Amino acid sequence: MAKRKRESGEDSLSVLGSHKKTFPLPRAGRAKDTVLQETESITVQIIAGSYDRILHGLTATIPSSPPTPKSSPLEVHFEDTFLFNAHTSAIRCLALSPLPSPGDTTQSQKIILASGSTDERINLYHISASAPSGSQIGRPSLLSLGAAHVKENPKNKELGSLLHHASSITALYFPTRSKLLSAAEDNTIAISRTRDWTILSTIKAPIPKAIGRPSGDTAPLGGTPAGVNDFAVHPSMKLMISVGKGEKCMRLWDLVRGKKAGVLTFEREILQGIGEGKWASGEGRKVEWNGNGDEFVVGFEKGAVIFGMDSTPKCRVMPSPSTKIHQIRYVLPRIRNGQISDLLAVSTEDGRVLFYSTKITETVDPPSMDVKSSIPICTPLGQLGGKDTGMNLRIKDFEVLECSFTKGIEPSHIVVTGSSDGSLRIWTLQKADLNPHSVSVTGSKGQRVDDEARADEDAKLSNGLRKTMAPQIGTLLGTHETGNRITCVKAFVMLKPTEAGNAAQNQQSTNDSNGIDSDRKSNSS
Repeated sequence: MAKRKRESGEDSLSVLGSHKKTFPLPRAGRAKDTVLQETESITVQIIAGSYDRILHGLTATIPSSPPTPKSSPLEVHFEDTFLFNAHTSAIRCLALSPLPSPGDTTQSQKIILASGSTDERINLYHISASAPSGSQIGRPSLLSLGAAHVKENPKNKELGSLLHHASSITALYFPTRSKLLSAAEDNTIAISRTRDWTILSTIKAPIPKAIGRPSGDTAPLGGTPAGVNDFAVHPSMKLMISVGKGEKCMRLWDLVRGKKAGVLTFEREILQGIGEGKWASGEGRKVEWNGNGDEFVVGFEKGAVIFGMDSTPKCRVMPSPSTKIHQIRYVLPRIRNGQISDLLAVSTEDGRVLFYSTKITETVDPPSMDVKSSIPICTPLGQLGGKDTGMNLRIKDFEVLECSFTKGIEPSHIVVTGSSDGSLRIWTLQKADLNPHSVSVTGSKGQRVDDEARADEDAKLSNGLRKTMAPQIGTLLGTHETGNRITCVKAFVMLKPTEAGNAAQNQQSTNDSNGIDSDRKSNSS
């Protein structure tokens, strides 16, 4: 009996031990999260800067099953990777170096993150480009007082700071893994080398003259509006366009010699066509090249103008209803017939992301325009968000990423938007949503009009004007509340971890720098 009692006691202990293992874990480390990480999924690394000086990094894990309009929305799992005060004042811009090639195991599985602020500093970090390896998938998340999980990545490290600018940083860009371009309000654009962070060249833009300032102005000497608002590098890496404060023009720079190549002044017709009145600044705020390098867009306060290689305006973008523009980016979806059509994405003050095709235009101005222009207007293909969806706060920045959910299905787009209220939203777009042939024109009563009935509808309108309505497209996958007023957002689809990539990632920083330099040599050749 004693042995039987001992054996029964051992059995009861083993049963208790197994019962303890089946207890649900705390929210920060539930077992279902581990199961989701083990299956195939897409991991998106998101970095957000804010007015509150906080640099917030988090990952969004999306299941690989393709979303459809009839299926239930996919559940996105957010996990914080880093959260700290990166600067002493507001963060204004972010930049990421290009991702390493997925098949090249010799490159380090790291990218460089640069953050610019109004404190005149450029902070540099190493960010892991690959998702957590198999040994880290089963590791439980850290406990957190908030709703989001916390899973720190030990491969993310801080490199240091650059102090070669004398004013607020306005724009950052990595043309290759070996170069960093930075612009500031001191009217300079600096080119740095990532191997040793040496300043290779400094391009200085002229300070604009003060026009129309009263004689009794108490502004200090040199206090006129000055600085580089934004710049864009041509895909050939030989040309660059910049726009600055207090200037109604854009400047073309020769990056081979590091000198000015020309100046294009915005004509009155161009400024009036995008809503820049007599008392407006008329300065360009954003500039972007398309992927092919045959056109570029200059963004103003309430509109944008697309130029060709001959610097002649091709078309313009005017959101309807009229609102302020915050960010402009090019999207390159692949059309079925083999052609690549450029799409332009614009974020607005009223919480929308509008998609335009630069090939589909109209010659009729919207009713809100007082002065008519001969420059055609781009037709909107669709929009994300807006008052109809309950999101009417401004979208400061966004990223459009291309990815494939499953094999055999055309790649779709993932859109990450950052709002001023601290909300990070993830959307998905299908190829059919961005098809230029799906554009619908609406008349005065909001009814759809086909191509054959356009002439009849135009005749019925009192002023001979018709407006276009952008249909709602895309699917909202998830929302994450950061609690900070977001100013800039960067994101990328993380690579799958490999043993060779992890070995290269664990090398010293000097070896990583040599790898970046080797990438520069290969790109130059």
